[in-house]
Amino acid sequence: MENEKDRFGEKFVERAKEDFYFAAKDRELVEEMKAHLQKVEAATREKHAQTCPKCSGKLESYRFMEFVLDRCEGCEGIWLDKGELEGILRKAARGPLGAFLDRCFSKEETGKKS
Repeated sequence: MENEKDRFGEKFVERAKEDFYFAAKDRELVEEMKAHLQKVEAATREKHAQTCPKCSGKLESYRFMEFVLDRCEGCEGIWLDKGELEGILRKAARGPLGAFLDRCFSKEETGKKS
């Protein structure tokens, strides 16, 4: 540190320390702002997830073929999340034998007596 004062001057070293200090403070502020933005975006997504995109009615969840679907109370529209339609079609295409095998070898213990 003594060599730096001699070689560059005392003001240069003070400015460098000051720059490091303010750069660290800026990083802290940016991280706080990112966290706040993520909270706001999550609240917005949650608010929009509960309203119908078509009529702005309230969505209620129900189970269909082991999938959770959303139905609007106003227009009675059914809304699917990504991949749910493909899963329903795949399950329906298996037929009665596939459904029987699913019931026999499922991991849930709903059909077993205790």
